[in-house]
Amino acid sequence: MLILLPPSEGKTAPASGAPVDLAVLSHPALEAHRRRVGDALAKVSGQRNAMEALGVGASLHQEVERNRTVWDNPAAASSTVYTGVLYDAAGMADWDAATLDKARESVRIVSALWGAVSPADRIPAYRLSMGTSLGRLGGLATYWKKHLPAELDALADGGLVIDCRSASYVAAYRPAESPWVAVSVQRELNGKRAVVSHMAKHTRGLLAAHLVRDDARPETAADLADAAAGMIGDALVDVTLTAKAKGPDELTLVIAG
Repeated sequence: MLILLPPSEGKTAPASGAPVDLAVLSHPALEAHRRRVGDALAKVSGQRNAMEALGVGASLHQEVERNRTVWDNPAAASSTVYTGVLYDAAGMADWDAATLDKARESVRIVSALWGAVSPADRIPAYRLSMGTSLGRLGGLATYWKKHLPAELDALADGGLVIDCRSASYVAAYRPAESPWVAVSVQRELNGKRAVVSHMAKHTRGLLAAHLVRDDARPETAADLADAAAGMIGDALVDVTLTAKAKGPDELTLVIAG
């Protein structure tokens, strides 16, 4: 089982601690590629057009400024750096050492800067999205697409890949040798169904925590559907598995609004 998560846009900057050590992050074969992206990010973040280049507004000026010293800034476990709805729902900041050890083998956060990291990997806060075109590196999804498959296909090792990412991060890595299921969440309210971003992120976070903490090891999409249904309980209105000719199969969970 391999759970793929998106990073959060918002991040909590560690107040203290040693800087990131690229040599000890998961997937050390990505070290040189991470260095190239980080160097390019620091350079772009110091330019006059930095906000435009990174696609962010003036309110994020301090975060962009912090990118300039990304190699020197304090680092902490990514489980505490990534924040937001999905990570709060997973309670990831409070995962103990045993849970983080499990996550080292079964969870990867696909990142525009790091390629992929585990919740236990120590990283600094940064501001960079996968949809960014970064200087001479070009589009980051295209860049990482060259380097992630060998690493993540080996980690999945033919087991079920459970995908909770958004589209821009899917573009950076598509499993080639493992069964692949994307988790979709809808809300049903007054007989109408709709995708609600907050609910979708929240449910995916709960599911990721459930699978890791409870040692659930679904081998098929049907196993995953059963695990999700058991977690959600009476609030679950419908669960549907849809096989796709191309791309991931889709597990759709419909939850009472």
